[in-house]
Amino acid sequence: MSNEEIGSVIILLLILLAAAHLFGYLFSRLRQPKVIGEILAGIVLGPTLLARIAPSLAGSLGLGAHSVYHSTIDVVLSFVYWLGLLLLMFVSGAETRKLLSADDRRQVAWLSAVGTLLPFLIAMLLIPFLPIQHMMGSASQTTALILVIGIAVAVTSIPVISRIFYDLKILHTRFARIVLGVAVLEDIVLWGVLAVATALARSSILPRAEITRHILVTIVYFVVGLVLAPRLLRRLHLSRWNLLAVASPTGYLVAILFTFSAIAAALDVSLVFAAFLAGYGAAGAREIYPDAFDSLSKVSFSFFIPIYFLIVGYRLDLQKNFSLVMVLAVLAGACTVKLLSAGLGARLAGFSGLDVWNLAIATNARGGPGIVLASVAYDAGIINAAGYTTLVLLAIVTSQAAGAWLEYVLRKGWPLLSTDRVSSMQAKTASEPRPA
Repeated sequence: MSNEEIGSVIILLLILLAAAHLFGYLFSRLRQPKVIGEILAGIVLGPTLLARIAPSLAGSLGLGAHSVYHSTIDVVLSFVYWLGLLLLMFVSGAETRKLLSADDRRQVAWLSAVGTLLPFLIAMLLIPFLPIQHMMGSASQTTALILVIGIAVAVTSIPVISRIFYDLKILHTRFARIVLGVAVLEDIVLWGVLAVATALARSSILPRAEITRHILVTIVYFVVGLVLAPRLLRRLHLSRWNLLAVASPTGYLVAILFTFSAIAAALDVSLVFAAFLAGYGAAGAREIYPDAFDSLSKVSFSFFIPIYFLIVGYRLDLQKNFSLVMVLAVLAGACTVKLLSAGLGARLAGFSGLDVWNLAIATNARGGPGIVLASVAYDAGIINAAGYTTLVLLAIVTSQAAGAWLEYVLRKGWPLLSTDRVSSMQAKTASEPRPA
């Protein structure tokens, strides 16, 4: 890269960083999730607004296809995008180290089974009777389209809901552990279904052996990362031969993230799962290297993660074949089915009252996976441009609604789970001095 290219990249990153934090700050002042402000910053700087009304200005700033160094900048932004996503998942995995603990397994199982399987099955049954041809892509694969819509209805976001929990300072709570536990289990199943859908779109003959292998490898990787890897890493943390940890604890944590990601890439497993499991496995070192975790988290949430969410918005073009009727219909139908299913799952898991609403609304956030789903389906020709825009807006609106509701509950002083109130009351009672 020449000095001019490096200078252009640095100036662009400065603009993106400033815009992400500015919009995030404004949204936080409006009692809205910062992450939605960061995505909106990308929409403003992207083809939806700036590149459309001032293409020459966008090009001079290094934005859009009119930029002189478009190919170089695109590579850099793709790298920052993925690094931000991986760091977000790593921090989330570390914060939810008690995920799927003995106390939560029953609740997570009910929410995952009913809150995911039921909306997916309902979508499968109702979609054939709906005018889905308006979303049909160039592949003209009805079965693949049905599967994609079913995933869009059932999926829960890990990255966005993790960021919302972090901003609200509730990532360490049991409520967050349950929601993220449900999201992880959901995504394993639903990404497997997406693999089937994309295979159907590519060929009229389903390569069953390849798809079966991919799903099995993903499940095995997840089990190893959840059960065996933390035990192996616990020994590595305390090993006197671990010179990297001695020289740079923060560098050691990044090395764990990169190792998990490299293995996942070699096995064609989702890097999102890999980064989450890397953080989960490395969480055992939190007591040993607390400053390293704190430093990595601060750097991630000050630079890489805000730019990641901004790039999500930047890559959208909301004026491509936008259909208000389609957006409203999909939004209403998907949210109704998901909320009722998740609410039923919460009831069967033993929750009641406000707990049910909190869990249902949180798991209704589709965020990053919803956007990735739309991108993959659009690239595979399963959905058209109008369908892509619809699924992206579904992801953004449901995430914004979840963040706004949870912030409202916390501001009112209501517990996210009734057990949290009982635990805090018990802790308060225990801390009070006893009468002589």
